[in-house]
Amino acid sequence: MTDERFFDQAGRKIIVTGHYGSGKTEFAVSLAMLLATRKSGIRNSEFGTEDGRTRECHPSARPEDKIAIVDLDIVNPYFRSRERREMLKDAGVTVYGSAFEGDATVEIPALGANVRAPLEDEKCQVIVDVGGNASGALILNQFGKYFLDDETTVLTVVNANRPETSDLEGALEHIGAIEAITGLNISGIVNNCHMLRETTADEVVKGHELCRKVCDASGKKLWCDCYPDGIVEPEDLSGLSGNFMPLGLYMRPTWLDK
Repeated sequence: MTDERFFDQAGRKIIVTGHYGSGKTEFAVSLAMLLATRKSGIRNSEFGTEDGRTRECHPSARPEDKIAIVDLDIVNPYFRSRERREMLKDAGVTVYGSAFEGDATVEIPALGANVRAPLEDEKCQVIVDVGGNASGALILNQFGKYFLDDETTVLTVVNANRPETSDLEGALEHIGAIEAITGLNISGIVNNCHMLRETTADEVVKGHELCRKVCDASGKKLWCDCYPDGIVEPEDLSGLSGNFMPLGLYMRPTWLDK
């Protein structure tokens, strides 16, 4: 019972912000993969999900449309979307970001010269993965001219299990800092209260309750509630009024399960 109306609410350019450890990059990668499967009608099992379900193509998706991730997270050296470049490429998603594509261990904060290409391509839906705090989001100012139109949707991922955003005051402070340093208006809040593979439906509900308070206090919209696909069942979240977003745990290193 996934309710994915949030796809219809998103602009062509989706900026994803969030604190370190919020699951921001996991959300960005999962969103790109889900957009790709909905566009092509390809089975989820071919892209690393666990249940092999088939999702219908999104009504607004066209075969000629392209999907890209622009990885602007040049501050945090962990869990970057460009580390899943090949997986995303196989799904039909192009990754733009570091000038050093051949070595994921390179920590030189240099962006490739082609980063602007998908932002300028009107037939490309772009997910922009931004660094974890206000300082990390500062890089958006270099590309500000691309984000001043009604094609841009700015989201913040809030994880109620992170100390910095575990209560209303902290979450609002974090959101305010990002808006102040970028000059952009965050329109949507993403609930991603998780404990990786230990996530339960109760954790998702806890995050939903906090994010609802954040939205009530700030006038922003609760864009979706995230849940780890194959770990929490969306049917267990039926008491929540909102949209549900499955996360694929693509960024989790496999050695953590050994």
